[in-house]
Amino acid sequence: MTDTPSMPSAPSGGARPAPEDGVREAEEDVVGQRNRRLAQAGVARAEELLMSRYGISSRQEAFDLLRRTSQRFNIKLHVLADVAVRLPAPQMQAPHWAPSRPRRPEPPVPALRAGGPARSGYGAVLKTALERTLHLTGAEMGNVQVVESGVLRMERHAGLDRSFTDYFAFVASSTTSCAQAAEEVRQVTVKDVEASDIFDEGSRQTILDAGSQACHSVPLLGPNGAVRGMISSHHARPLNDLSPDRLGALHELGRQVGLWLSWHRGTVVPAALDHLHRTVTGRR
Repeated sequence: MTDTPSMPSAPSGGARPAPEDGVREAEEDVVGQRNRRLAQAGVARAEELLMSRYGISSRQEAFDLLRRTSQRFNIKLHVLADVAVRLPAPQMQAPHWAPSRPRRPEPPVPALRAGGPARSGYGAVLKTALERTLHLTGAEMGNVQVVESGVLRMERHAGLDRSFTDYFAFVASSTTSCAQAAEEVRQVTVKDVEASDIFDEGSRQTILDAGSQACHSVPLLGPNGAVRGMISSHHARPLNDLSPDRLGALHELGRQVGLWLSWHRGTVVPAALDHLHRTVTGRR
């Protein structure tokens, strides 16, 4: 994956057991524990940063500060936490969390206007991008992932069952089409999931159980080709090659949305962290 940390070895599925209820429940519990651990890890690191930098006395106080900031600026808590731990830690006497920089204007995303008026905001952009991708690929199922801490984290989905969204909530292994597309920085089409050698058996069976027999993954590319996320469509029947025009439209969509995600993390989130910094230092 270009310009992103290498993916750590987090569980991505493994062989799927026989469908006995007890075995299936045990597997689902393992997946649930993995998801909770990975979902909480970034916020926990941000809590530790606030406690050490500002002398905050408890994790609860640090969490409340992060939560209030995320709500005030309409930023996902896990996004705020991830950017916080990746920026240089602020000095107590500094006026800003991060060095002051000109606020860049929001980049246009004209590829999203084809489905109607453009919508702004993190959730709205990802939702519209998924809708547009499904329209271009002719699918009714799909999902959006963002790169966070070196893994692909699911952020939006449509038409997919709970088993699928839990199983692929975090993807670290290369034995999926979305991870392969991220690593190779290119669109990947799987015409027949059952016959493809991309997947491990756990991933393959989970996809088939969701009613998907084919899929197509589109990288979301930031500046210099860095992969910021992935949009995948899932198809109820085996898929033929997409036309060059559709592939071109999907590539442009991925480029525009990736640039928007880079702007959001580089401009909107640091502004929220500046507010957090001023809030804490102003009351000391």
